[in-house]
Amino acid sequence: MTLSRRGVLGLAGAMGAVGAVGAVGAAAPSAWPAGRAAPAGRADRVRTGFERLAADGYAVLAGQRVGVVTNPTGITADARHLVDVLHADERVNLVAVFGPEHGFRGTAQAGDSEGASRDPATGLPVWDTYDKSGQRLADLFTAAGIDTVVFDIQDVGARFYTYIWTLYDCMRAAALADKAVVVLDRPNPVGGRRAAGPVLERSYASFVGREPIALAHGMTAAELALLFNGAFLAGNPARLRTVEMAGWRRESFFCETGLPWVPPSPNMPTPDTALAYAGTCLFEGTNLSEGRGTTTPFEVVGAEGIDRRWAGAANALDLPGVWFREAYFTPTFSKHAGKVCGGIRLIVHDREAFDPVRAGIGLLVTARRAWSGFAWREDHWIDRLTGSDRVRKLVDAGAGVEEIADDWAAGLARFEAVREEYLLYG
Repeated sequence: MTLSRRGVLGLAGAMGAVGAVGAVGAAAPSAWPAGRAAPAGRADRVRTGFERLAADGYAVLAGQRVGVVTNPTGITADARHLVDVLHADERVNLVAVFGPEHGFRGTAQAGDSEGASRDPATGLPVWDTYDKSGQRLADLFTAAGIDTVVFDIQDVGARFYTYIWTLYDCMRAAALADKAVVVLDRPNPVGGRRAAGPVLERSYASFVGREPIALAHGMTAAELALLFNGAFLAGNPARLRTVEMAGWRRESFFCETGLPWVPPSPNMPTPDTALAYAGTCLFEGTNLSEGRGTTTPFEVVGAEGIDRRWAGAANALDLPGVWFREAYFTPTFSKHAGKVCGGIRLIVHDREAFDPVRAGIGLLVTARRAWSGFAWREDHWIDRLTGSDRVRKLVDAGAGVEEIADDWAAGLARFEAVREEYLLYG
């Protein structure tokens, strides 16, 4: 675990008595935890924050009563769950587990959780963090009897994916309850070369976006934790330590990490899903299906009555890195369940050139023009997803993709300048 650039340049001074980003050891250790051998042929694979914590003997957790915020993605490179590993290690006093949206075991659908329970494998109490924030979540940490909150969940790189806001809420609550926070880093599966899309306006804040960051933030969980602490929680920052990865680079996609993929939520089955998600999840704000209830959620979008003309219109935009083909599917649940939907399947042929947010905007623009049945959700959920009412109003006014992207360009540039201060990887 190395001291971040941001910690050296000023976060430590800003945090004062509450502590800076921690440093344990020097160069990134490559030892495999618990005496296991690394997978054959993948000596170059990414080492997660958990691996580096284990390689350092869990020193940062010594003498602490530990609670872990995690879900099925909190695994080692040989697919053991970190709760099982920590519970079995006498060097760690693990006393509680906290589950986010979808739950610790990941069985709940969107907008739901598993509730409180006891883990049958370890006997540990499992507390439910979903829909809890501020003092209510701080009180939960106090009731659980912990000193340190450890966060280890795989994110997918989009502002409206709620795990990053669970992290934010946990940091804020930990500061209120005088608990420490340790963030174990994992890759951004869609890479971290750049941010993209509109930046949230605070008047549209919700659990799908608490603070003004870009729709596709291009950061890891540890980087976001540093950003949250330095930019948004500066008045009462968390006592934060981050455990960085070794071997991850900003241009890397998940398939290049050598790590196993575990679906972070029920409708995020593959890294390809994550690649499309920041754009096609915008269709949650419409009356079209975003593919929930199919085997390829967020890679197909459609509704009853849509025909091949939509795919033609989308391809005519000539968006980089992606083709759109006519597709038909029948969702088993969610919107249009049991009905044959016509629509589009995204085929990403150049991941580096592909911009999921522009692709999603292009699909909104062409769907509205190609299908007379197009409608926004009555609650204007699209405004929560995009971060303001600007996208919706521009689409309704007949604006094209470039005009809409130009509208958010200034805000995105400001965010990118702030983001640069907190990046940990080259």
